Amino acid sequence: QVQLVESGGGFMQAGGSLRLSCAASGRTFRSYAMGWFRQAPGKEREFVAAVTWSGGNTYYADSVKGRFTISRDNAKSTVSLRMNSLKPEDTAVYYCAASAVRGIPTMKNHYEYWGQGTQVTVSS
Repeated sequence: QVQLVESGGGFMQAGGSLRLSCAASGRTFRSYAMGWFRQAPGKEREFVAAVTWSGGNTYYADSVKGRFTISRDNAKSTVSLRMNSLKPEDTAVYYCAASAVRGIPTMKNHYEYWGQGTQVTVSS
């Protein structure tokens, strides 16, 4: 089992920045690729970003590429999402997730463990 707890969400004006953090506990954190997903009201949960177990490779959704940065600290069992140049369409609940799939999984069903989510609201 892996327990994931997100923090750092909040309210921000367009153009601003936020940093989300996810703290993991339980089984070996470095065994898992980590991802961030988001879900806006009335929409499907969508992939945002992922990082391999080593942190050496990352992948982003086109909608956030160049604005968001995912990183992980295996010594602290944390993964972060730095969000710059925020847009109103970034408003969603953001979820941290862990996957045992090798590589950089981007599909929801590749992730076994999920956090409870943290709300990000961006005003225009």
